[in-house]
Amino acid sequence: MTGGLAAHVELTLGRLRLAAGLTVEAGQTVVILGPNGAGKTTLLRALAGLEPIAAGAVAVDGEVLDDVTTRTFVEPERRPIGMVFQDYLLFPHMSVLDNVAFGLRCRRVRRPAARARAGDWLDRVGLSSYASALPRELSGGQAQRVALARALVTEPRLLLLDEPLAALDATTREATRRDLRRHLAAYGGATVMVTHDPIEAASLADRLVVLEDGRVVQTGSPAEISAHPRSRYVADLVGVNLLRGRAEGDRVELAGGQRLVVADRAGTEGREGGAGGSGEVFAVIHPRAVALHRRAPEGTPRNVWEGRAADIDREGERVRVRVEGAIPIVAEVTPAAVDELHLIDGGLVWVSVKATEITVFPV
Repeated sequence: MTGGLAAHVELTLGRLRLAAGLTVEAGQTVVILGPNGAGKTTLLRALAGLEPIAAGAVAVDGEVLDDVTTRTFVEPERRPIGMVFQDYLLFPHMSVLDNVAFGLRCRRVRRPAARARAGDWLDRVGLSSYASALPRELSGGQAQRVALARALVTEPRLLLLDEPLAALDATTREATRRDLRRHLAAYGGATVMVTHDPIEAASLADRLVVLEDGRVVQTGSPAEISAHPRSRYVADLVGVNLLRGRAEGDRVELAGGQRLVVADRAGTEGREGGAGGSGEVFAVIHPRAVALHRRAPEGTPRNVWEGRAADIDREGERVRVRVEGAIPIVAEVTPAAVDELHLIDGGLVWVSVKATEITVFPV
């Protein structure tokens, strides 16, 4: 790869043992997802030179910034990197204009030239009228745009965004996300962004990287990640049920001894790990495909088991019901079904899932 980021970072910080590789092409936005404590922010700080690495190397556009083997280390202020922190870290005693110009001044750009370039960027983000204001006079969305301008004014080849929209309310976040998408589309360097929000990830990412316990467990486009989650965290994130077992023909034997009957899928017949083949697989069931009954269902559904209705969570016009039992599962039903089946009372329910509604893919 001639342009962009190429990195492998290993370090230990408290209980976290981070060992993650990451490549991002110029012009590409990669979003890192993961639970709290996975190492997402630590990875960004290591790329920026703010956290020392124990092994590995970091290169941007072919320039080595960090390499433990050759003892190469470029100081954070000299790296072609811009970073937007979660709380923006604007200097409270500086004007908006001087905040944006700060990175240029650190790079020894003369004050008049630095302020002129900062003014250009304030104009780009629509805040030129706030040049003399102090950060406390800004709204959350305005502060985020100032932080972004400060990161981009130095023309970095790598942009690091650490949950840049997390501090905003829902209404401001939506508008600011649109602005951020527009700026990233025009940015020619590589971008790495951390977020917990799957909507932000899906709308901003060219590629997703899932980090858990300091390791990359899955990478791919938002559509690929959603279709084939490879961990419980990812399944919960995209709102599907994920089960693991061993495929044998048209059946999947789960770890607890239960069985799911699945339909043969076009293109998977006879392949290891696919319906019609054998091997370790994931089985994905969307909550909308899960039917609940108070009595054993009539007819010939191929997957039926007993459970107990537990938590009920209303989400607009749909209700998610967590069912405990031999095969724990989440069903998505209508409010009318909740009333008709008296699900709010809990108790015994029957679960049914059509074989054709189960997606199977290799581990």
